[in-house]
Amino acid sequence: MTEHTLTVAGVAVDTRHWIGGERVASAETFTDVSPIDGTELGEIARGGPAEAAAAVAAAKAAFPAWAATSRAERARILHAVADGVEKRLEELAIVETTDNGALLRSHRRGVMPRVAHNFRFFADWLLKLDHEDFETRGHTNHVSWDPAGPCVLITPWNAPLMLATWKIAPALAAGDTVVLKPAEWSPLTASLLADIAAEAGLPAGVLNVVQGYGAEIGDALTSHPDVRRISFTGSVPTAQRIAASAAARLTPLSLELGGKSPLLVFADADLDLAVDLAVEQYDNAGQVCLAATRILVEEPIAEEFTRRFVDKASRLQQGDPRDETTDIGPNIHPRQLEKIDGFVRRALAAGARAVMGGHREGDQYYAPTLLTDVAQDSEIVQEEVFGPVLTLQTFTDEDEAVRLANDTRFGLAATLATGSRERADRVTARLVAGTVWVNCFFVRDLQAPFGGSRHSGVGREGGTWSFDFYCDLKNTVTAPKGFKDHG
Repeated sequence: MTEHTLTVAGVAVDTRHWIGGERVASAETFTDVSPIDGTELGEIARGGPAEAAAAVAAAKAAFPAWAATSRAERARILHAVADGVEKRLEELAIVETTDNGALLRSHRRGVMPRVAHNFRFFADWLLKLDHEDFETRGHTNHVSWDPAGPCVLITPWNAPLMLATWKIAPALAAGDTVVLKPAEWSPLTASLLADIAAEAGLPAGVLNVVQGYGAEIGDALTSHPDVRRISFTGSVPTAQRIAASAAARLTPLSLELGGKSPLLVFADADLDLAVDLAVEQYDNAGQVCLAATRILVEEPIAEEFTRRFVDKASRLQQGDPRDETTDIGPNIHPRQLEKIDGFVRRALAAGARAVMGGHREGDQYYAPTLLTDVAQDSEIVQEEVFGPVLTLQTFTDEDEAVRLANDTRFGLAATLATGSRERADRVTARLVAGTVWVNCFFVRDLQAPFGGSRHSGVGREGGTWSFDFYCDLKNTVTAPKGFKDHG
């Protein structure tokens, strides 16, 4: 292991930034710690305004040539990146599990294959991206997607590489260049991706990775005059800061900001299916922005639903995420665990009842928790906990179910369990959410729009919506007269 390299489960990871096709160190560092057992993994280069400026300059310099690269060649390189991800899938899986505590089996079977798919999907979508010409009074209208320029992408810690490449892949496919700022609590796989991209032939400066703490580097990136797009996934307060920074230059934003999503369970639902959907909300130790953390159950079945839920959820295995039998791993950081515990303690003090859980399970683990007797206007119902904490409320009819479901400042997603297709149609039409799942959860197709309403975000990405954001759309109107050539 060299001065700028750490080793995770036998995998060497460079701890420096990746700027303009070269590794760049910083005078300061920060310590990366594994949430599994608190082991210090190593010191990571801690960037600031200088590194931010260098990364944007590299992206700006690389932009003209990358924008001029043919669609076919850009797609070929993105497929080569996907090949590299698949070749190093096991390494990426173990490094990310060690770095952020998510289940190794999930990284192997779902997350890292999805990383490769992100690149392949947007490479293929680029090649078929087109808009049929149309006429206006004999004039031809031709719509084109022009590359916008350098993009700043700021990504979260709960699914670091998957969520980063969900942004990187369409930006690169669109012909933009990228500066990625990964979350400081889980930076390692972004560094590995930089190596993979370089090996795949991505030109220097097209992808840059800068590491650092929050506003120390973030403000310099989001306020930079040469940045043409900003995409951020994270908290509302951080998004407000980014939006204020971008507003001065009218830099277009795409913001995905989490939520407080409901799961509506009607009396006509398949109860076993509904219970399975509810227990699934503990996935990734509750650190999923889309999680339906507010369970709303029709009164006649509430008692039976709760009994079956507790029976199933109490069998979840909590422990080391590298173990195949583990269902729930650790929470990401001591600060996050303290935040989760604070939410629960305040809720209990306010009169909530812990049907299960409600306490820590060691230094970095929180017991799967279900709280009842919670008021609709209480903090625990209204604010995002981002941990394995669910609340359960009851309703008497569709109107009350919809009112409770929509009664927060968020609107990212909603899940509905019912045996009636007619009810599903009625209720989903009234729910405020970017995504609604009916009798299922977390089924995501990259060609569908993704984003949130209200405080859950601004804009949509996915399929053509991603290209609409990462490109400057141009309409060229051509008259049928005035041309002197006849070729």
